Amino acid sequence: MPLPKPPARPGDLLPAAAFETQAAPKADRRSLKSRDATESPPQGALDLLDAGSPGAARPAARLFQPAVARPAGNALGTGAALAASVAAAPISAPISALAAAPRSAPATLTPPSAVRAPLPQPNAKPRKAKPAGPAKLFVLDTNVLMHDPSCLYRFEEHDIFLPMITLEELDDHKKGMSEVARNARQVSRELDALAKSTTLNGHGTDARAGIELAKTGHREAGGKLFFQTTHFDIKLPDGLPQGKADNQILGVVQTLREQHPGRDVVLVSKDINMRVKARALGLPAEDYANDKALEDGDLLYTGVLPLPGDFWGRHGKTMESWQQGGNTFYRISGPLVPALLINQFVYLEAPGATPLYARVTEITGKTAVLKTLRDYAHGKNAVWGVTARNREQNFALNLLMDPECDFVTLAGTAGTGKTLMTLAAGLSQVLDDRRYSEIIVTRVTVPVGEDIGFLPGDEQEKMNPWMGALDDNLEVLARTDSSAGEWGRAATNDLVRAKIKIKSLNFMRGRTFLNKYVIIDEAQNLTPKQMKTLITRAGPGTKIVCLGNLAQIDTPYLTEGSSGLTFAVDRFKGWPHGGHITLARGERSRLADFASDVL
Repeated sequence: MPLPKPPARPGDLLPAAAFETQAAPKADRRSLKSRDATESPPQGALDLLDAGSPGAARPAARLFQPAVARPAGNALGTGAALAASVAAAPISAPISALAAAPRSAPATLTPPSAVRAPLPQPNAKPRKAKPAGPAKLFVLDTNVLMHDPSCLYRFEEHDIFLPMITLEELDDHKKGMSEVARNARQVSRELDALAKSTTLNGHGTDARAGIELAKTGHREAGGKLFFQTTHFDIKLPDGLPQGKADNQILGVVQTLREQHPGRDVVLVSKDINMRVKARALGLPAEDYANDKALEDGDLLYTGVLPLPGDFWGRHGKTMESWQQGGNTFYRISGPLVPALLINQFVYLEAPGATPLYARVTEITGKTAVLKTLRDYAHGKNAVWGVTARNREQNFALNLLMDPECDFVTLAGTAGTGKTLMTLAAGLSQVLDDRRYSEIIVTRVTVPVGEDIGFLPGDEQEKMNPWMGALDDNLEVLARTDSSAGEWGRAATNDLVRAKIKIKSLNFMRGRTFLNKYVIIDEAQNLTPKQMKTLITRAGPGTKIVCLGNLAQIDTPYLTEGSSGLTFAVDRFKGWPHGGHITLARGERSRLADFASDVL
């Protein structure tokens, strides 16, 4: 191929405006041919910015671009035709000359707002629509801050107001090693971080304008934090003492409602009497409900799902079944699959037919795999001499004896066999199977009646009075071996107690349990934070079992919906290595069963 001829004259200089224009995309050859056949003369200028806008002082080459009419059947879009027209123009011609071309037809162009609109992302989450009207103003009581130190970021787009008496009460409760004192110190650190994030002229905090709660990285909080910086002329009924902290907070709520008549001002408190007093004065008050995993305890996941009576008829045609390792597996598909969870137990009991007891082991798309259970109700499958007496106990023993299930929660009323089955399964796997090295038992030390004071001895001796249930169940398990004799049972008791360690919750921070069988008794008295602290102690090869009765909560400010046991059950449901069973029927004695129902 011969080389091109050298240039005969020097090149033309580009005008200054041409340097500020963006390079046009390269036009396609086929597009250029179609453009040459159907192109109309260059159209007039399209003014994209108003004369009074801030961009009006920019060069003309950036304000005006040539417009080309889009003929019918042309494959070029507006942007491609525009680029082709610019590319076809001689370089030496000034860009402004294209804008001065005569207009022959109205241009068919996309509005600038549509051009600049971002393309939708395929995995983008839809933004939550903000409600109409001003955001609410929540006045927080001190017990809310001490109950949940992160409550400042739980009110979405609404604002928070802290009375000065609230900060005073926080200062009074920050000393000590209790959970309340730790929460008070944590709240103080959060408030200090928020106060440092906003400064006024580099000298102080502009508390009157409000502090944005998202300043410290909590993007879910879209509101502001306000402090009481002025004295309020509180007007309460004469019968209420003005110096009491609760009454001062009520006066702040009343004053804020008068100052902001068009805005909802709501008191948030964990104190029932405080809310009752506020409603008696005509002030709106609410409980802090963000810590509740469930609004109603009856909605708690039970871990058991009864199958419909026509299960075989509706799923038998597409069902696959096989046997492996002494168990039968069923692969089903149909409308029942979306309602199933991993490690959920299903059963079908029909008159005159063999009952089906199975556990969901796999869910893939629209299919699920059911695995039949081991029958621990039969004497040959007894666990340390203990057999299941009802359906739920059989389900529980299947979870407790499964080495692939690392976290088990058992809930039920008194006498349902939670502690006995858990202890029997632990001893069987520690002494017989050598799966775990030892059993660790812990519980919350919340007395039912008056406190008896300090207990003498070391940690083990101090915890012994709280472990009466453990001793009772060990006595029951020791009686199962009738052929060993007195000396044999005594030796067994010494061996069993050597493998059981009783630990206090106060010394759990920083520990890691390796190859241990951990039993958390009375877990309904744990807060969600305490439950998280205990579960995260588990190391490799450790199994944790939580036992509790949600009807016997003794910890203040805890309910069935906010208990740590409810929190764990709701968060772990469907996890492949966790399971839950709610034991329904008591097996302690007929007296205990009747008392549990009528009292």
